[in-house]
Amino acid sequence: MSLFGAVALRQGTAGAAAADDASLTTVGTALVAVREYTSHLGPGLMAGVNALLLGSLMYRSGLVPRVIPLLGLIGAPLLLSAEVATILGVDDDSTAWSLIALSPIFFRELSLGVRMAVKGFKPSPITARTTPRVERETQFSPA
Repeated sequence: MSLFGAVALRQGTAGAAAADDASLTTVGTALVAVREYTSHLGPGLMAGVNALLLGSLMYRSGLVPRVIPLLGLIGAPLLLSAEVATILGVDDDSTAWSLIALSPIFFRELSLGVRMAVKGFKPSPITARTTPRVERETQFSPA
């Protein structure tokens, strides 16, 4: 949305005599920076938090083989550190460190999707202990 704001700002002041180019450039640069930081905080940082949450829940539940959530639990801190380094300007998204940090999450997502499509979940230990009782009436008694 901030990029649309920068375009609207430029189109709205095109040809206006009172438009100050320096202030318009500053506002446009600020709107582009808002877009950059938003894309790092949303899809970048939250993907690492999601990997931590999903990895810990899948590991504790035992619904999938342990290696799949372990990939997420190993990759999440790497991804978070790479995103923080990118936000702070130490690193860039397309460097080798960022790609290495992203690879365990990539393989976790790939293996989890293939596992669910081919085999599904393992039976849950919680639901395996309890079996539902179904009582059937053989006759209907009039009230």
